Amino acid sequence: MVISRGKAPTAQETFLQMAQAAGLRGRVLVTLGLLILVRLGIYIPIPGIDRFAFNERLQSSNLGGVIGFLDIFSGGGLSALGIFALGILPFINASIIIQLLTAALPSLEDLQKNEGEAGRRKISQITRYLALGWSLLQGVVISLWVNEVAVNPGFGFMFQCTLAIVAGSMFVMWLGELITERGLGNGASLLIFVNIVATLPRALGQTIELAQSGDRTMVGGIVILGLVFLVTIVGIVFVQEGTRRIPIVSAKRQVGRRLYAEKSSYLPLRLNQGGVMPIIFASAILILPASLAQFAQSEFLVRFASYLRPDSSAPWVYVIVYLVMIIFFSYFYSSLVVNPIDMSQNLKRMGASIPGIRPGKATSEYISRVLNRLTFLGAIFLGLVAIIPTAVEGATRVRTFQGLGATSLLILVGVAIDTAKQVQTYVISQRYEGMVKQ
Repeated sequence: MVISRGKAPTAQETFLQMAQAAGLRGRVLVTLGLLILVRLGIYIPIPGIDRFAFNERLQSSNLGGVIGFLDIFSGGGLSALGIFALGILPFINASIIIQLLTAALPSLEDLQKNEGEAGRRKISQITRYLALGWSLLQGVVISLWVNEVAVNPGFGFMFQCTLAIVAGSMFVMWLGELITERGLGNGASLLIFVNIVATLPRALGQTIELAQSGDRTMVGGIVILGLVFLVTIVGIVFVQEGTRRIPIVSAKRQVGRRLYAEKSSYLPLRLNQGGVMPIIFASAILILPASLAQFAQSEFLVRFASYLRPDSSAPWVYVIVYLVMIIFFSYFYSSLVVNPIDMSQNLKRMGASIPGIRPGKATSEYISRVLNRLTFLGAIFLGLVAIIPTAVEGATRVRTFQGLGATSLLILVGVAIDTAKQVQTYVISQRYEGMVKQ
C-alpha cells in the first residue's frame, strides 16, 4: 500500500500505521498513559477537609456558575477538590497573559520575533514562572475558602492545602509539556480536551434517565437539542477550517544565469483568528460580578450579576452584553495574532505583491480591511454558537448538558482537528521514510 505524494491517508491507513510503526505507537501510548495519570490525580483528595461540609457549602454557595465554568477546564477538579484541582488552568492563564504582554512590551515582542528558538525558550520559562505565581495565588484563595470546612482549620491547614494545590498544578503543567515533546498533539490542549470529555458520560446518563421518564415533551426536547449540537459542530468545523485566500504574485528573479518566472501563491487569512479565546474572555468577565458579589457581600453586585445570566428575568440583556463582548474580544485577539503592517513588509522583502494593490501602505490597508470583515463574520458566528445552545436548553428545559456549552464544543472540535492533522503528518512522513529505505 503506497500513499501518493500530497494525498492524505485514509482513516484505515492511519490506524494501520499507528499499530505497525513503533515510533508512532510509542507516542500514542505515552499520550494515553499521561492523560490517564492526570485524570487519576483529580480524585486524590486534599487531606484535612470535611467532605460532607464542603459539598453542602458548594451547593449553597452563589459561586456555582464560577465553579462550573472553571470545572470545564479542570475536569471537575475544583468541585472534587483533589490535588489536581487547578489542573492546567494556571498555565493557560499565564499563557494568555504573556500573549497580551507580548503585544504591549517591546522586549517580549523582540524575544518572540527576533531571538528565534532561544527567545521562545525564554518566553516559555517566563510563562512557567508566571504559572507558578498564578497557581500560588489561586491556591491561597482556595485554602481561605475551604478553611471553614477543614477538620483542623488554621494556618497549618492553609499552608498544607496551598502546597498541595501548587505542587499538583506544576506537575500537571510538566505532564502537558511532556505530552507535547514525546506524545501527540499539544499537551495543554489535550488535557482540557480530556477533562471536557470526562464530563460527557454523566451528562449522557442523566439525559437517558430523562428520556426514560416517559415525558414526550422532554423526549422531543432532547431530540431537538441533539440536532442543534450536531448542526453546531458542523458549523464549527466549517468556520474553524475556513480561510480567505488572498492571491499574491512573486516577481521574476535571476539567480546566476537562471531566470525564474513569476510564481502565484496565496496569503491565507483564517475566518476565526481568535479560536475559542474571545468566548473564554467574555465568559470569564460575565461571571466576575457574581464571584465579586459572593466575596464582597454586596447587594448591588448581586442584583447586577443577576441580569448577566441566561435564565434572568431579562435574558435579552445577557444576550446583548455577551454578543458585544465576544465581538470586542474577537477584534482584540485578532489584532494580537495578525499584524497587517508586518505582513505588508514581509511581502515587500520577498518581492511579492497582491495583484492590483501597490506595495507598502496600500497593501497593509487592504489586508486590514479584509481582516476586519473576516473578524466580524467570525465574531458573529462565535456569538451564535455561544448563545443558541443555551437558548435551546432554556426552551426545551433539558439541562443535562448545561456544562457542555459553546466553549466546550469549540475546544473539542478544534483540538480533535489539530491532533488528527498531526497524526496524519506522522503517518505520511513515516511512509515516505519507508519508501526511501526501500
